[in-house]
Amino acid sequence: MKPLLNKTTKPFIIYVLIILVISIPVYYFVVDAIWKHELDEHNEIVAEKTSSQINSLKLSDQKLIETIKLWNDVQPTTNIQNVELNDNLKDSIFIVEKQHDFLHFEDIDRFRCLSKIIYLNKKPYRFNIETNIEESQETIFFISATTVILFIFMVGGLLVLNRRLSKSVWEPFRETLDKLKTFSLNNQTKIEFSKTDVSEFDELNQSLSKLIEHNISVYKTQKEFTENASHELQTPLAILKNKLDILLQNEDLTEKQYHIAEEMNRALSRSSRINKNLLLLAKIENNQFENSEIHLDELLNQSMEILQEHFEQKNISVHTEISSDVKVNGNIGLTEVLINNLILNAIRHTSINGSISIKLNNSAFEVSNSGTEKLNSDLLFKRFSRFSKDNNGSGLGLAIVKEICKSQNWTIDYRFENHNHIFSVKL
Repeated sequence: MKPLLNKTTKPFIIYVLIILVISIPVYYFVVDAIWKHELDEHNEIVAEKTSSQINSLKLSDQKLIETIKLWNDVQPTTNIQNVELNDNLKDSIFIVEKQHDFLHFEDIDRFRCLSKIIYLNKKPYRFNIETNIEESQETIFFISATTVILFIFMVGGLLVLNRRLSKSVWEPFRETLDKLKTFSLNNQTKIEFSKTDVSEFDELNQSLSKLIEHNISVYKTQKEFTENASHELQTPLAILKNKLDILLQNEDLTEKQYHIAEEMNRALSRSSRINKNLLLLAKIENNQFENSEIHLDELLNQSMEILQEHFEQKNISVHTEISSDVKVNGNIGLTEVLINNLILNAIRHTSINGSISIKLNNSAFEVSNSGTEKLNSDLLFKRFSRFSKDNNGSGLGLAIVKEICKSQNWTIDYRFENHNHIFSVKL
């Protein structure tokens, strides 16, 4: 996951870098074209000026020849030549690369050349002029270097400025996010968001406040309904079960009536267990249990003794690896429920003559039983999820285990290895 600032800054830097890379050759061609145009214009002016000044002297033909010779000697970048017979009398512009005739510290230079026909004493002459254009490359180099330096300063400044601005501008958002991270419906406490002068953040905080207030109200209503329903059902369920027990002891019942009453008693017993488990879940979610130090190994051994009859009924072989003096912080009643639920769940879903393994150390409590295929992990700890045809259970055992682990800061996970269902509680 990337911070929002990085997501916006990185594309911007890449975009600027692309523009920079493109701008360097663009600078080169633009500056070079301007430079060549200016040199061509300069060469044209020099040719016209030379022609005009020589004609203004009104020299004789002999003096003109001497003047042209002198001109060629004292002007190294220009020369005036007689027109050859095959000359087409057209002007031309071209570039040559060569060494300077009078400089030795330069290897090769570029020259912009103009070859033009001028008329002296009304006779055509070929006027050649060459002007060094190497300075254009130097100009382009310095422009590019300056652009790169400015780019570095610009990007560096923007990064520093963005970080400082984001720290102040996004501070209300971060405060809101931190408060949401610590919010829990179980605590049922409203969040007081800080006031901000940014309209978007203010609207966000107001919307979140309304949403949280609504959720707390709905959550309270649901919890009150669950608690009240469970409490109110306990008494009529107990009365009904008591009446059925008395009815089952009546010797005047026919066999058919006895079976009907027995089925009613089993259904009523299961309803009573579901009601008690729902009430237990409500109490766990309400944080109505206090934690203390528990000797988990002793508690586990006690549960094993109590459940020994269940192992014997299905002739299940039990393998135990229980470390001694394992101490944890939790509620002893809830921890006992967790142990019993995991072991009873393993017994219920283990076939006759199967095997169960129970392990305990300072870091984990593990219960595994033999099986044929992996269970659906997504539905395993949901309420009233069933993975067998056994209707004796309430469908809440593993959901209660999950809530107990959550309330005591433990974690439980499930895996299927070597034809064994393994439930592991990390303490």
